[in-house]
Parts: sequence; C-alpha cells; structure tokens
Amino acid sequence: CTRRVATVLHEKQVPFEFIEINFSKGEHKSPIFLEKQPFGQVPYIDDDGFILYESRAIGRYIAANYPEKGPALLPTEKKANALFEQAASVELSNFDEFGHRAIGEMVFKPMFGGTSDKAVFDELIATLDKKLDAYNVILGKQKYLAGNEITLADLFHLPVGSMLPVAGSNILETKPNVVRWWKDISSRPSWQAVKDGVVGTA
Repeated sequence: CTRRVATVLHEKQVPFEFIEINFSKGEHKSPIFLEKQPFGQVPYIDDDGFILYESRAIGRYIAANYPEKGPALLPTEKKANALFEQAASVELSNFDEFGHRAIGEMVFKPMFGGTSDKAVFDELIATLDKKLDAYNVILGKQKYLAGNEITLADLFHLPVGSMLPVAGSNILETKPNVVRWWKDISSRPSWQAVKDGVVGTA
C-alpha cells in the first residue's frame, strides 16, 4: 500500500519524505503511531499537519491537490469521474479482493509462521481468472480501465499485481488485452522508482 501512494507521488512529481516503520518492533502499534493511524497500518501521510490514511484515499488527495503536475489521474468532468470511480470500485472489489488474499496465502502467511493452503490459493486465482475475463473485454475497447487516459484506478493495481508472480501465478500474462495493459502500467517510471522499495525524494 505504501508503494501505491509512492507511485502516485512520483506520477505527480511531488517531493516527499519517507519514514520507515519497524514492524518487528511493533512501531505500527505504538501509541504515537496509533494517534495518527488508529488501525495501526501503513501508510499514512502528514501534509503540513493534515493526517490521512488509506492508500487509495491518499492517492485521490494527492491527485486532486496537484492537478497541474503530471497526468491528471483523477478526472473532474462528471461522466469521466463516474467512469473513474467505477474502475476504482472494480479494482477494489474484483481484483484486490482476490489477489490480495491469494498473495497472503502463499507469501505472507509463511512469513508469520503459518502454513500456506494451496487449495485456497488455487480457488482464489481461479476466481480472479474469471474476473480478468471481464477486464479483457473492457481493455479490448479502451486503453485503460476508465477510458483512454490513465487514472488512479489503473495505478491502484500495481502493488498486488506485481506480487502475483511471487505468489506463484502468471495470471496477468494469460489474456491479450490484460497483458498489453499490465505491461503499460508496470513499465511506467513511477512504478519502476518504487517497485523494489520506497525512497523519499524530498
């Protein structure tokens, strides 16, 4: 999620300071952190005293705050904005819902001492595969999920999509229009700058 925010900051050419949180020491559950992020999760931003958490909300805030920098990412015309919100809902409900859980099963569960359940993973990937059939139809008609201009909805896919191969799935390489779209968004300089770790630019 931190990489999701950092990608938007790079797209909008906004300098930022990055403060790393030590999870092994429980810094994300410390009282001082919980004052800013009551769920004890990352990331949150502090923009001159304005505190905001949840990566997608932060992405919208950054894009709205810096409309003149980089690509628009957040359409303001009513119909274009409605199509963006539709695409953003699709990412959350039809992609992240299954991709995130699949990654959790194979990557994060073992990291925290659990045992992966391959059957659960396979079921999640099978469901995601069906969802991506609809993506393939959409992306056969337009360049990006909300139309022919890139938006936050496309960028929101990057952190989870990039982890699917690590979890053991090449699902983003199995449908032609999805492949074209994924290669496009994952090759952007903004993602290349953060995919292996976030470094502040301020």
